[in-house]
Amino acid sequence: MSKRVIIIGGVAAGPKAACRLKRLQPDWEVTIVDQDSLISYGGCGIPYYVCGDVSDEAELRSTSFHMVRDEDFFADAKGVCVLTRTRALAIDRKNRQVTVENLDSGRQQQLGYDKLLLSTGARPFVLPIEGAELDGVFTIANLHKAIEIKKRIATGKVSRAVVIGGGAIGVEMAEAFTDLWGVETSLIEFMPQLLPRIVDWQFAAMLKTHLLEKDVAVYTSEGATEILGNDEGRVIGVKTPERTLEADLVIMAAGVRPRSELAADAGLAVAPWGGIVVNNRLQTTDPDIYASGDCIATTNLVTGKETYAPLGSLANREGRIAGDNMAGIPTTFNGVVGSFIMKAFDRCIAATGITYEAAVTEGFDADYALTAPSDRAHFFPGEAIAVFQLVFDKRSRRVLGLQGFGMMNDSISARIDTAAVMISKGATIEDFMLAEMAYAPPFSAAIDSINAAAYVADNICDGRLRKVGLDRFFVWMDDFTAEPDWVALDIRHPLESEPFVKKFGAEKWVAVPYAEVRNRLEEIPRDKTCIILCDAGTRSYEIQVFLAHKGIRNTLVLSGGFNVIRRLGVDWIPGKE
Repeated sequence: MSKRVIIIGGVAAGPKAACRLKRLQPDWEVTIVDQDSLISYGGCGIPYYVCGDVSDEAELRSTSFHMVRDEDFFADAKGVCVLTRTRALAIDRKNRQVTVENLDSGRQQQLGYDKLLLSTGARPFVLPIEGAELDGVFTIANLHKAIEIKKRIATGKVSRAVVIGGGAIGVEMAEAFTDLWGVETSLIEFMPQLLPRIVDWQFAAMLKTHLLEKDVAVYTSEGATEILGNDEGRVIGVKTPERTLEADLVIMAAGVRPRSELAADAGLAVAPWGGIVVNNRLQTTDPDIYASGDCIATTNLVTGKETYAPLGSLANREGRIAGDNMAGIPTTFNGVVGSFIMKAFDRCIAATGITYEAAVTEGFDADYALTAPSDRAHFFPGEAIAVFQLVFDKRSRRVLGLQGFGMMNDSISARIDTAAVMISKGATIEDFMLAEMAYAPPFSAAIDSINAAAYVADNICDGRLRKVGLDRFFVWMDDFTAEPDWVALDIRHPLESEPFVKKFGAEKWVAVPYAEVRNRLEEIPRDKTCIILCDAGTRSYEIQVFLAHKGIRNTLVLSGGFNVIRRLGVDWIPGKE
């Protein structure tokens, strides 16, 4: 028996559900309603369209076989009716009807349904500050705004831009303006770090350093207080408590909020922060109404708590699952681990699971293993350093998260994707130690980065490795009196260590090369706590074990070593003042 399905929202989850339904139930009547004229586009590709990596906006709306996904495409190729420029006004659950209005004609009509899917997405958060309505102030809300932004830049109307918000979209837009167009760009973030709540401070600091190297001015711990305009109503700058930045264009990238008003008005359960409440089959509190995509609340599989995950990849998965369930195929969506990855000029930064900071806040007995291995065999051309941080619970040895930072290649994504699957299944440190990864010198080291991070975590849990965090070490570097009994034990090559001895003095910086420690044991201070330093931390751990064997246990290994320090933009490295 044929059924009528109405889908409200036509960007990601909605079209995916519609196409899945027509494959499962070809005789069903499926209608997509969307208030925009452009539908089914890759919103996550907007920054790459602005920067020129994607040359034509139609590519964001095209299939892999180069057909533009418009109303005719859905009607002819998919058998799905699409009503664009049509806004859903209200849901009558009793009579199973949706009232819609054509935005061009003003005509209203009632559409009957047997099943209804809400994929209404999210809207950008507009900061409640003066000047937000000025000409030249944009949010990344839809493809129309992206087209206008690129048009203004391409026609020479923009020489200075300010991006408000240091999340993924903000960073991507800052890169887009700077990389291809050479626009003088400033990035403002209210929180103390970029990508807040996504990565820990070390990874945010490495990202910030790289952005500064690429001529993006980055101001953290600063919020925009006012957007300035001229007498003609056009933007001319952004004011913060610390400075005024000139601008011809302002991007407000302060996050998004679920579009759930339609659901709330219909009496469906909505979380206090706005996400539509669904079960693991993506049903709302009305069993004939489903919801998917950026408008829903979901579950964090690490913490078990309600969370928000507005990502195009998840929206597509959720759309398919909603389609299955509407068609009568029981399929579940149990939640997310919060996987994230982004390009920033020549670097890649990614994370899955929760951060160390979040793990502590959630009450886990948390710790982390910070490693900085080679991203492929050390002898292979093009080898580079990749930084990883494995977050874990010491009591249960469960892995809670993994973060990565490295070159723009496959080394980070492969490990983050692997970790995401394992973390979603409750994997432990032992599981990560034993994870079998494909190996060849062009792709990884013989000991994979996933395994290496787990080995360090194992040593920490069992008390074999005693470490000090970079934050505490940096406090000491700023003021040696903060830890008066500390001394650096630098086991790198003399060409690397001697400049530090000359700068900080032999009383605070002792240099004994790794291969000579056994024969120069008398030079190791016994009345001080030695902070053992090498490039990655591996040699430091070996020396810590050896010194403990010789009765010298007052040692700490610096997590990540100089491979991480060099990427943090510190100003105390000799020659960088």
